[in-house]
Amino acid sequence: MADDLTRQSDRLLADAQDLLRDNRAGGRHRLTGPAIGAGSRRLRKSNLATRLKLIAASLAAIVIASGVVGLIVDGIGFVGAMLTVLAMAAAVLIFGNYPKVKVPTRADLIRTQDARALVARTELWLESQRAALPPPAVRLVEDIGTRLDALGAQLAHVDPVHPAAAETRKLVGEILPETIEAYRRIPVHLRSEARAGSTPDAQLVESLAKIAREIDQVTRQLAEGSLDDLAVRTRYLDYRYGTGSDAGIPLPDLQPADTQFAERK
Repeated sequence: MADDLTRQSDRLLADAQDLLRDNRAGGRHRLTGPAIGAGSRRLRKSNLATRLKLIAASLAAIVIASGVVGLIVDGIGFVGAMLTVLAMAAAVLIFGNYPKVKVPTRADLIRTQDARALVARTELWLESQRAALPPPAVRLVEDIGTRLDALGAQLAHVDPVHPAAAETRKLVGEILPETIEAYRRIPVHLRSEARAGSTPDAQLVESLAKIAREIDQVTRQLAEGSLDDLAVRTRYLDYRYGTGSDAGIPLPDLQPADTQFAERK
């Protein structure tokens, strides 16, 4: 019996270590590969932090419970110790796997009104689609992740009712997912088959490239306001303080304190 418990505990501990390793890499449930952007990376880290807290709390509870039982029955013995180890391994196994990173659905993206939150959720959704896309499209998806990060940074300073926010919700929350899902509905053996001078694979890559350019364009439009503000402030500083050593506001002629005191006398 002791040998069986030892083998089971070793197996559970090994499984728990594998799950924790997978979770740090993003999990083995739908999400594959590294995060494509800061938004999805933040959501993954938040989920991992939740799991680690649950693991720590459950391990502490098991240790305390085993200690209390040991005091009551005057020691838990070898079997009790092995059961404690098994319970701890089971806790690591369970909370190393749950709660999972919640990958948003198309409906979730459409319902998201906060444009900046939409950017992070779209990055997570794109990561879940990556395995079904051809390599050129995967590279574009990763590039879109970088562009979405830049867009999210600009949206942090934009009113939710701003036209650019509505444009972002349309482009990122509707057009981008629709493009990828339309491609995925095509049978795999037909995706590389030429039709009307192109293939679905090529059409997907072309569409994603256009979307990437549109995201960049929206980001640039949002940045123009900040650039204009910076230019105005720079011109003001030039006017107020000058740009060279011979320009600007003359400063008072400062003299040593003892000289000034002598002159006053």
